[in-house]
Amino acid sequence: MTTFRRRIRQSIENPTLQTALDNNSERRLKGKSLAFESIPDWRERRQRAHHIRADVIENLDNYLNQFITNAENNDVIVHRAKDAAEAIDIVLRISNIEHRKPLIAKSKSMVSEEIELNHALEKHGVNVIETDLGEYIVQLRKERPSHIITPAAHLKKEQVAQLFHEKLGIPYTEDIPALTATARKVLREVFLTADIGISGVNFGVAETGGICIVTNEGNGRMVASIPKTHIALMGMERLAPNLDDLALLLSLLPRSATGQKLTVYTQLIHKPMPGQTRHLIILDNGRSKLRNSPLKESLYCIRCGACLNACPVFRELSGHAYIGRNLSIAPYPGPIGSVISPGLFGENYFQLAQASSLCGACKETCPVDIDLPKLLTRVRAGEVDNGKWKVRGGLGLTWSTKLFLKTFACLATQPKLFALSQKFASLTTHLLSPRSEWMRLPAFTGWGYSKDLPRFAGKTFRERWQGMDKKIDEYTGKRVDRHESKQAEQTNLPVSPVSLSTTSLVSLFTSELSALSGNVHQTNNPTQSIIEYLLSNNIKKIYLQPNVLDETLLRQSGIDFTHEPDPTLTVGVTKACAGLAETGSVLEADEELFGSLLPEIHLAVLESKNILPSLPDAIEMTRGKNAVLITGPSRTADIEMTLTIGVHGPKEIHVFVDDSKRG
Repeated sequence: MTTFRRRIRQSIENPTLQTALDNNSERRLKGKSLAFESIPDWRERRQRAHHIRADVIENLDNYLNQFITNAENNDVIVHRAKDAAEAIDIVLRISNIEHRKPLIAKSKSMVSEEIELNHALEKHGVNVIETDLGEYIVQLRKERPSHIITPAAHLKKEQVAQLFHEKLGIPYTEDIPALTATARKVLREVFLTADIGISGVNFGVAETGGICIVTNEGNGRMVASIPKTHIALMGMERLAPNLDDLALLLSLLPRSATGQKLTVYTQLIHKPMPGQTRHLIILDNGRSKLRNSPLKESLYCIRCGACLNACPVFRELSGHAYIGRNLSIAPYPGPIGSVISPGLFGENYFQLAQASSLCGACKETCPVDIDLPKLLTRVRAGEVDNGKWKVRGGLGLTWSTKLFLKTFACLATQPKLFALSQKFASLTTHLLSPRSEWMRLPAFTGWGYSKDLPRFAGKTFRERWQGMDKKIDEYTGKRVDRHESKQAEQTNLPVSPVSLSTTSLVSLFTSELSALSGNVHQTNNPTQSIIEYLLSNNIKKIYLQPNVLDETLLRQSGIDFTHEPDPTLTVGVTKACAGLAETGSVLEADEELFGSLLPEIHLAVLESKNILPSLPDAIEMTRGKNAVLITGPSRTADIEMTLTIGVHGPKEIHVFVDDSKRG
């Protein structure tokens, strides 16, 4: 038995792991399904997104040149790295490790996992701290993430509780909010004292030179805004041509990744913060060669992780089972990882493509319609050439499996012979049923290690299909027409917010934000309403963005305030530029970090006339600015997929909708 198969068996036989994986995948799939119900045109959006990504990869050099020029015009220092070693060297030079040992606060970045950045920094004595809760947990355990989106998906709360007890010295508790609060307390000091912040990049926008970062906890905003030096790591393929295309991609990414219409914090960064230096490292690391290979389509990926959640194989194994022949864990697991990992890193990970049933669930769920089954079969067939090596097909298969597949190929390419073989197979259904013990023997192809060969169908597919038009519903007794059923699916679609009045937009905005544990207060006098809120909660001092409230009235009411950043204050008050009815989001300038992120309670003032239908209506307002879309209070589900409100950002958000200036 190969080491890969041995690791697979260990994963399947681990009951704790199986429980954790079931919880993660089931909740992700349900959340995704609900989120997509609000965009009935998702199939059309999906195809548009596919064409956008295809255009980017086809014309990557032009888009990269445009993006780099515009980023440099925004005073961002851009670096190109041909491989992992060069990217690490750039980070080390920026960090100036010869003269100091900086504290680095790091947000989640798959590119950093790909180049093993943490390991390289630690070898040079640099203290680098992961700040995403899931990443922090696996860092404390000295493990790799097991999932692109949920790094600690393989762990249960008992394991996290024991870890925090041993590493952080807190009393043992399995209370997930208490564990999250501990991480918030420990990492808050890291954010405030870090010399350097490192983050990933979800998208770069070619026409503006801006970068987009999406997070739920608030750590992405922290590491990109508070430290005097920010380093962003970006795979060279992660581009959107313009802001409109970005808006489309953002309507699909969070729905596919976490089941949200928008993540809590969607940042658009165009320039350094005041007094800050911002670096952008654009990494190749095999992407150019992958772009010129039969696996080019894998570069369309937007790293949502949906294919991992949908894949029946990944849902039984977790990411740690995807290992190379040298026993190293692949940086990218699941269906997309089984293509990208061998495509980028070579023959060591070629066997991963065998860990797939080719059922097509990964293609069906992909928000940019990547044909992953096709790419997986290309890897299996040896159609990979990264300029260094070529291999024969079937690497990772036993000789008996190869013989079986060759025989099947001979039958499948001859229709009459294939139909005859199906008839013969149906006659042997009892002999070859799952109850036949000999079918579980490892010698039969290796399938017996983890699954049984299913019964053959009594009728062929063609025979079953020919009777479908006359199918009778067993409950109603009525004939079911496939075409009528399709039309019925298209009824009762959600009303588009585009045609709604201001009153209706306010109502929809209120409904959406309330569903996310946010609070909406309609008022004709925001200052008075906020004073009443503060006094009722015995709050005497706040951070206040200038020119938002009547400061004279605040003083008369006994409310002290400051315009200077003060992380010890409980409440921050800011002005929202716009609201999005479809998602319950508010758009704010990211310079107001200390009002909208550091306090435990965020109060935002929003004029009702500035509530817009959806992101495409507001995206142009972010051009050339540092802006953030805030969608509810900060949250995480990194421990057992249990939603916990208030991680690194505010635990509460209150939006005071000002009706006094309604047009």
